[in-house]
Amino acid sequence: MKRALLLLTPVLPLATAALLIGSHPAPGLLATAYTTIRVPVVVELFTSEGCSSCPAADAALRELEIAQSVPGVEVIALGEHVDYWNRLGWKDSFSSAQFTSRQRDYAADFGTGSYTPQAVVNGRYEFVGSQRARLVEAIARAARAPRATVALSRPAAGTLAVSVSSLPAGTAATEVLLALTETGLSSQVGRGENAGRLLHHAAVVRFLRPLGSPAADFTFTTTAPLQLNSSWKTQNLRAVVLVQEKASHRIVGVAALPLGAGVTVRQ
Repeated sequence: MKRALLLLTPVLPLATAALLIGSHPAPGLLATAYTTIRVPVVVELFTSEGCSSCPAADAALRELEIAQSVPGVEVIALGEHVDYWNRLGWKDSFSSAQFTSRQRDYAADFGTGSYTPQAVVNGRYEFVGSQRARLVEAIARAARAPRATVALSRPAAGTLAVSVSSLPAGTAATEVLLALTETGLSSQVGRGENAGRLLHHAAVVRFLRPLGSPAADFTFTTTAPLQLNSSWKTQNLRAVVLVQEKASHRIVGVAALPLGAGVTVRQ
């Protein structure tokens, strides 16, 4: 069920669009022996530990994230915890006003109010995040859209090289965003609607910032520093780069890369 958000502040433009192509070794086989090419699709889940309707949506996305059961697709989960539930008895330690603002931008695009749990697939489709069948259908549909080429690599410890090219014809002005996500996170909730529950989360966005915009030739390259909080578990971190139209907020390119060791830890 939708949980309404009473957010009446002006929409602040935040651009992010994604397209992704990923490769994963078949279970039990080395990547050098067999590789399955999957089309990456981003699912943003606007959620809160203070909302009793949200754990079911987190579970649905976490299941898809782990099982990768949508044929030909790599599901990239971005759990974005909003902060407007914090005043209702429980402060979500993963929440941020940045994600609340990002959700407002989507609400303006879709003509909906903000609510939790809300799933947004590739910036194109939105619905209640616990609707698993609708989630799978939207992911499969998004994978059929034209997409840019996004390549990520680790040229040196503590850095991420990003390259974007081949934007789809007709793509409007875009922005390239970097998100860092962490999996395996959970919280024992002490108050509010989920009091007494141990909540397990899909990949939580720990960090989100713009890297820049493509040049006049529609390409983009940069090397970004990776500085992590010492409380984050590096083995559970991924860098996710989104290419997003500034006006429509459609994601037209995306790629993800596990981080693991070799990143700078900020104390």
